[in-house]
Amino acid sequence: MGKRHWIAIVGMIITLYACSKGGELVAAFVGFRQPANFPAPVYKLDANQITQAGFELGRKLFYEPRLSRNNTISCGDCHIQTSAFTHHGHDVSHGIDDRLGSRNAPPMMNLAWQPSYMLDGGVFDLDLQPIAPITNPVEMDEKLDNVLNKLRAHPQYPALFKKAFGTEEITTARMMKAMSQFMVMLVSADAKYDQVVRGEGATFTADEKAGYAIYQQKCSACHTEPMFSDYSFRNNGIGIGPNNDEGRYPITLNPADKYKFKVPSLRNLQYTAPYMHDGRFYTLDGVLDHYASEVQDMPTLDPLLKKNGKRGIDLTATDKRLLLAFLNTLNDKKFITDKRFSEQAQ
Repeated sequence: MGKRHWIAIVGMIITLYACSKGGELVAAFVGFRQPANFPAPVYKLDANQITQAGFELGRKLFYEPRLSRNNTISCGDCHIQTSAFTHHGHDVSHGIDDRLGSRNAPPMMNLAWQPSYMLDGGVFDLDLQPIAPITNPVEMDEKLDNVLNKLRAHPQYPALFKKAFGTEEITTARMMKAMSQFMVMLVSADAKYDQVVRGEGATFTADEKAGYAIYQQKCSACHTEPMFSDYSFRNNGIGIGPNNDEGRYPITLNPADKYKFKVPSLRNLQYTAPYMHDGRFYTLDGVLDHYASEVQDMPTLDPLLKKNGKRGIDLTATDKRLLLAFLNTLNDKKFITDKRFSEQAQ
């Protein structure tokens, strides 16, 4: 047997290595992989190399209610995997003691490509992002020192931190890096759209292809492929909500940022209703109706939604139907059922 064949066999063993677990074969851990149709991630992977131990610790922390003041709320309570890691069915999120927030929880996917986090872009580093919900009084309402002490007193966490980082020391930085390792792995890139553009055998139907053309003409300026968001902040004319949420303005204190929110991705819309920053639209039909005929004029309204004195996007009933057909090709069922990301995987 030649050297080349031995190399191939060794590679196969490394890739497919499995251990027997109750008669079921469990594939060896595969770390972060950049999808072929995605650009390079912006998250600094070199500064936080993803390992199996770090990923598994991050997953356990993501579903850990001890991160909240009264040990009842975990990150996974407001970011549910079957809903593409958003809080399905809630217009705004419910936190500790059933306190109501002011925003709809955004889905968590493809975070490694985002230059900022939160709907207002108030956090620029994924390694710091969990601090916001942990300390927010209507989300988890806890202090980081208390969280660390609870983890140190837990019978499992010291050993898990040692496995991931070399010693049992539990610090904020280590906790954040472990959580980032889990969140970075939440990659959604196996929708029908992805399979089509990667040439993996799938093809668009006539309606999907026509809807794709409409999307490219009328939606792609903000919802840019392949992430289906340019991650900019825009006012889409839905008006002032009941909370008078001014969007990005409290972050920048620039009046030009009033009522601007991060452009959401169009991926996995089937699983993430309701829509908009305050969850006011319960259906995609309602969203398309807004853009077609309900855009409100505001001082910071995005210029793309006000052309030639006309507000909104010109969409016929047929356009809407075809757009919905295309949007359905962006739903990634594999992502919302991937057992690596579930609480039961622990």
